[in-house]
Amino acid sequence: MSLLGIDLGGTKLATAVFSEEAELLRQECLPLEKRSGAAVGALLTAQVSKLLQEQLQQGDPVSAIGACVPGISNRKDSTVWAPNIPGWENYPLAAEIMAVAPGIPVAIDSDRTCYIMGEAWKGAAQGCTDAIFIGVGTGIGMGIMADSHFLRGSNDAAGAIGWMTMERSWLPKYRQCGHFETLASGDGIAKVARELLSADVSYNGVLRNNAGERLNAAAVFAAYEQEDPLARRIIAECIVWWGMAVANLVSIFNPEKIIMGGGVFGPAIPLIPAIYEEASKWGQPLSMNSVEIVPSQLGAMAGCWGAGWLALQAIKAAND
Repeated sequence: MSLLGIDLGGTKLATAVFSEEAELLRQECLPLEKRSGAAVGALLTAQVSKLLQEQLQQGDPVSAIGACVPGISNRKDSTVWAPNIPGWENYPLAAEIMAVAPGIPVAIDSDRTCYIMGEAWKGAAQGCTDAIFIGVGTGIGMGIMADSHFLRGSNDAAGAIGWMTMERSWLPKYRQCGHFETLASGDGIAKVARELLSADVSYNGVLRNNAGERLNAAAVFAAYEQEDPLARRIIAECIVWWGMAVANLVSIFNPEKIIMGGGVFGPAIPLIPAIYEEASKWGQPLSMNSVEIVPSQLGAMAGCWGAGWLALQAIKAAND
């Protein structure tokens, strides 16, 4: 019997099939291609139907399905909210999956919670009882494992650290996604670069050639590697924000590990020692001295691994 893990993002649908012993059997990734609303649900359920049939034909039928979404999974009414998928406010994803997978247990959770679940099952948090996953990609989110429990909060919104505030003066631009995410996410890095380019007309470095839509976080990191002064300034500021965030989380949760993941970590992995140094200025000293800050071991597959673990728990719950 196998497990199906689904990782739905704002631009892609990733799926993976696992054994119950945490062996990756197969994986696929499909672009959403600007789909929205029910069209995204149709793509997902079609992929589920295909994989269920193929696993059945191979004599290894799927025994449970786990899925993670880029937003909030409302456990009370079994709907999901995914703000970067238009039309996914209170979307009935569980009902749609169960309609094409009758009799198969289905569990859904937020992507940030599944990231730490995946790392605990098969990644950097194996053997830990207390660990934090900080996902820095288009946005910023956090998965929390405390005393071997995964924390979700009263409204399933725990871990939305993009809204963490780290300076006193509030600006209207923080309203949409929060202070931390505005300045230090993948999208935030690009926005800060555009603002600085507009403000400094005398600058004529590498980033000037990437002005416009081509100016993204990857371009800033590439310029950073070329020792471009503006890129160096932007990334130096990010190190401060990431370090302050790590210090706050270490001081609150006293984890064994902070795991840095998402698309930005990636190119930001070599910055982890500098982030730890910055965090050490701010964090509770006993906790800072005992914590490890490490990159994700699962990379882009962390969500699928977490969804696979979620599916395994769905089997156990169904058998209780």
